[in-house]
Amino acid sequence: MLSHFEQSLQSDIKLIRKKILEMAGLAETALKSCLKALVESNRQLAYSIILRDQYIDELEKEIDRLCLEFLVRQQPAGAHLRFAYATIKINLELERIGDYAESIARQILKLSSLKPPLTYEKYVAIANLSIPMLQQAVQAFVDQQPDLARSTMAIEEEVDLLRNGINAAIMQQHQLGKIPVEAVTPLLTVARRFERVSDQAKNICEEVLYMCTGEYAKHKGTEVLRVLFVDIRNACRSQMAEAIANSLGRSEFVFSSAGIDPHPLDPETVKFLAEKGLDISQHHSKSVNQIPNFDHYQVIVALAHEAQKVFPPPPTKTVGLDWNVKDPSFIEGTPEQVRAAYEETFQYINTHIRDLVEAILGEQHNGKKDYV
Repeated sequence: MLSHFEQSLQSDIKLIRKKILEMAGLAETALKSCLKALVESNRQLAYSIILRDQYIDELEKEIDRLCLEFLVRQQPAGAHLRFAYATIKINLELERIGDYAESIARQILKLSSLKPPLTYEKYVAIANLSIPMLQQAVQAFVDQQPDLARSTMAIEEEVDLLRNGINAAIMQQHQLGKIPVEAVTPLLTVARRFERVSDQAKNICEEVLYMCTGEYAKHKGTEVLRVLFVDIRNACRSQMAEAIANSLGRSEFVFSSAGIDPHPLDPETVKFLAEKGLDISQHHSKSVNQIPNFDHYQVIVALAHEAQKVFPPPPTKTVGLDWNVKDPSFIEGTPEQVRAAYEETFQYINTHIRDLVEAILGEQHNGKKDYV
């Protein structure tokens, strides 16, 4: 026979798990409805998704209250304390997924009036990976299955690849004039939101591992530091910065570049960098929305003042840097003057990148790892 204390403890845990299942069910339904509304261009369904988001928000508050009461009343330790901690974190992840569903619905409303000539097979594919990931992550939590959590986490990379494929296809169709510019951002956002669902599902799985085993997957090993260079067109300056940074050969870093309004690579930039021993001939320009795991970048460098709008709003741990440097691809003059402009921009970026990398490595060596 269980003691009164044990009965009370199990009763509280059962109620909290029930509420998590209920919240996950609402989020899952919202995501499935999003896919249906997207494929069918169903505005009424999109509006319903937006209106129903309030129920997920209300459940998030209720679960938060239940967890706090559980901590105060039961004063748990060991596995039960890890359960409470993991539940609080998972609750936040599910609330974010509800927000993603609402965001997708709002993009669908925009697309319904634009009617881009698209089939949505790839969107169906990414949804059919991310939604089951959410289901399995929550099931791993309820049933305390660390093995299920680990196998579910492995699916996230496949979702990233699908999203990258969707983004590339959209940009290609836009450049061919088959998709209006007004539809590009909504289409990219829908793909990004479904990809983010898989990220949140992976986060839930990490909390399950901690709850079941005490293993805190998020803090395993040394994480690489991600640096993103952003300008207007991703045709010259930011491509130059990415090439210079990658030439340093630092495995501790991941360097990427993007533009606000991507254009084809500047041929003179490709030629100039080739003379410096940097081959970007196979690179493609891309938008910020095409950057995988954008939210995980710790440093964003704006190479034009206008690019600062991609900086995350405060509070944030992302470091935003303004390296406003002229774009030599717009310089007019003699070949010597144009060459000098490219050289000046190259040297500026090269010097600043090397100083930034050394500064970051110095901070990490001193034990200050807030960047990672």
